[in-house]
Amino acid sequence: MTISASQPDWDFISTTPALMLSSLSHMGLIEVTGEQGRSFIHGQVTTDITSLNADQWKWGAHCDPKGKMLASFRTFAIADSLFMLMPISTLDIDLPQLKKYAVFSKAELTNVSSQYHIIGVAGHDAQALMTQQFGEINAALTLIDGGAVLRDGERYIVVLANDNAAAFVKAAQQPLVTASAWQALEIKAGYPNIDANHSGQYVAQMCNLQAIDGISFNKGCYMGQETIARMKYRGGNKRALYILSGTTSQTISTETQLDIALEEGFRRGGNIIECVQQGEHVLLTAVLANDTENTAKLRIADDESSQLSIIELPYSLADA
Repeated sequence: MTISASQPDWDFISTTPALMLSSLSHMGLIEVTGEQGRSFIHGQVTTDITSLNADQWKWGAHCDPKGKMLASFRTFAIADSLFMLMPISTLDIDLPQLKKYAVFSKAELTNVSSQYHIIGVAGHDAQALMTQQFGEINAALTLIDGGAVLRDGERYIVVLANDNAAAFVKAAQQPLVTASAWQALEIKAGYPNIDANHSGQYVAQMCNLQAIDGISFNKGCYMGQETIARMKYRGGNKRALYILSGTTSQTISTETQLDIALEEGFRRGGNIIECVQQGEHVLLTAVLANDTENTAKLRIADDESSQLSIIELPYSLADA
């Protein structure tokens, strides 16, 4: 089933309306089932799956043996099934990698993206809508008829079976907009939504996963653990995820590279992880050297007229 979505008609980079429903068509779902489904995933990813409660969701990453993230995800459970929510472009890369090892366990992994519609709900009136449609949503994860609601502060991710999604959108009496408006909020949250262009490039701490509780340093072994643990206990990480905003005359993507101003002029500075653009205005996350000052001047590579400024992260890397 296809639910049509329109482009946002407001300045979504700077503001959010009182109520916003966004079609998260850029996201996909892996369902993990089987007698050893959870234990298998637990042994593959950075987060502690065994401690995942029925009313929780967690950030995590699946890494290669060198500790480089193949995918970052939110994970949660519905009944006996574990779900991994991630950008669909990385799902297409990550699922085959997981399946290679799943053959040795009683676990089945399936791309169920086409069976669900994922809708982001935000704005001052979001809580009222969610209460009206599903009752009180106080926990991080609430199971509903045909799916689940992931609460993230004042935002909600509604995962609904296709048969239920159209009814929810109709009841909201609110136009459904494309994913860009939601991505702007994800960027402002400093979240590491890795797409296919950067799969296998960065160790988890280079994208601040430790700062959003996406790495357990107390669980048992998992793929890439040695590298990730070494970075925590012995240091050596020289990169971090930053939030930037500014202007450019170019159309940017996650393939676009950034320059940073140094004393001798501009030099290559980093890569874009997630971005949105409205006209010449852009908002993005990017991996830069972790000693980059918030006052640093950056620009889009090959666009000398562009200007980018760093926005302070909403969490502390020092505490992490």
